[in-house]
Amino acid sequence: MQKAPAALPEGYCEILRLNLQKDKKTALLVNGLALLIMAAMLIPVLFLVPAAPLFDLSDPLLYFLRWGVLLAGAIAYIILHEWTHGFAMGRYGTSRIKYGFTGLYAYAGSGDYFPKRAYIVIALSPLVLWGILLFILLLLVPEDWFWIVYGLQIANIGGAAGDLYVVWRFRNLPGDILIQDDGVSMTVFAKSENLP
Repeated sequence: MQKAPAALPEGYCEILRLNLQKDKKTALLVNGLALLIMAAMLIPVLFLVPAAPLFDLSDPLLYFLRWGVLLAGAIAYIILHEWTHGFAMGRYGTSRIKYGFTGLYAYAGSGDYFPKRAYIVIALSPLVLWGILLFILLLLVPEDWFWIVYGLQIANIGGAAGDLYVVWRFRNLPGDILIQDDGVSMTVFAKSENLP
């Protein structure tokens, strides 16, 4: 497994910087993509699995329990999503992971420089890990709890829109690029000799 260097190697220069907090156009694109993914997951399934149990007030205790679990699950998911990014960063050699919340989104970041493949794993790890675990949980819960777990799955996949965008954006860049992700912005570096 290729480790992330703590210092930028010689011969590399910056070729791209992404900051979804400052770049309003890209932020709108990513948020629009997230809403599109969520709608595509929600609307067809509404015709397959009744959502009525989620709004059934015949047992107020169960009603509030379901909504409480959904809210607690959503908060836990945000934390676990970023922890998964941080864990993956640690697997690629960084020991300086910082976590935070900007007011718009939570993040995990590092000052180290990740190789392209490592960064793709880091970016997609929460989507894949929690996607699989939530899918298994969907198969195990009774139907009246389906929408609680499926709501978290919608948040998982829709919430990964930024990660998917970054992977898509980096797809045609050289294989030897290095990415520094401080949690708020990403800077991409390439070998100067490979630049036109």
